[in-house]
Amino acid sequence: MQANVARLPDVPPWYGYGVSDPATIGRPLEQTPRVGVVIATRNRRNDLARALGRIVTLPDVAGVVVVDNASVDGTAAMVRARFPVVTVVELPENRGPAARTTGAELVASECVAFADDDSWWQPGSLARAARLFRLHPSLGLVAARVLVGPDERVDPVSQAMAASPLASKDGIPGRPVLGFVACGAVVRRSAFLEAGGFRGNRVGGEEALLAIDLASRGWALRYLDDVVAYHYPSSRRDGEARAYAEAVNKLTTAWARRPLRPAVRVTARAALRWRHPPTRRALLRVLRDAPSIARDRRPAPDRVEVQLRLLESSA
Repeated sequence: MQANVARLPDVPPWYGYGVSDPATIGRPLEQTPRVGVVIATRNRRNDLARALGRIVTLPDVAGVVVVDNASVDGTAAMVRARFPVVTVVELPENRGPAARTTGAELVASECVAFADDDSWWQPGSLARAARLFRLHPSLGLVAARVLVGPDERVDPVSQAMAASPLASKDGIPGRPVLGFVACGAVVRRSAFLEAGGFRGNRVGGEEALLAIDLASRGWALRYLDDVVAYHYPSSRRDGEARAYAEAVNKLTTAWARRPLRPAVRVTARAALRWRHPPTRRALLRVLRDAPSIARDRRPAPDRVEVQLRLLESSA
């Protein structure tokens, strides 16, 4: 692994300190909400350049770490040449979502926001999230409202989170959730790492396992409508590979964190789609991975399972 970590401190004196946020002007730097941003990327140099062009100018960003999943299109060289304030980590192989965990380990700030190489954050949103983390020590994750494409339509997952039936009495603002969109998530770094971060090497539906593990450890997850991320999906997307990854991750999460009956139910529903090639491949993959999944099997506490069932019944 190769990283130019030494570049991170060499940022302009204004970078990441919220100088254009009226709520932070005149405040000591150490009191200003600071959020590090982590981006995992692979062979999307042009998309990444567009996203970084927006992210590095945000007033509420403390620093940016790009983790390159073994790109062969010159991604790392482009970032170093065009965005010298960004830390670049080059992985020797494609580690998929787990690359985000590698990036979070390098971030110095307690709050970490994730972005994809085709997404960015609305100015001020990260500072709002960071203030909530300061005010509520049990808050582990903030899920943003994600706006998709040039017409900026609300992502269906965000719509579902806004209508979450889960209830809370802890006084933390927002809707309690047990899911999120990775490119629209801000986490408490210590909670994220304690829960194991993102795992696996397939992008698509990887958020569910992390959400369950955070909730199982007592961390609160909240959807907030006024924390906003933009996602302009790259044209370099493989729909079949994404469908396969989502099916694998859904099945794996069910067997790793759900009781027997819900896990069987999820598998039976997938089996009904046997004629769908990505789903069929996913079922065979999970069958081959059964021994390793069994070793990681830790059903969520009853209180979390009750919430999962409530979400399923209201979908």
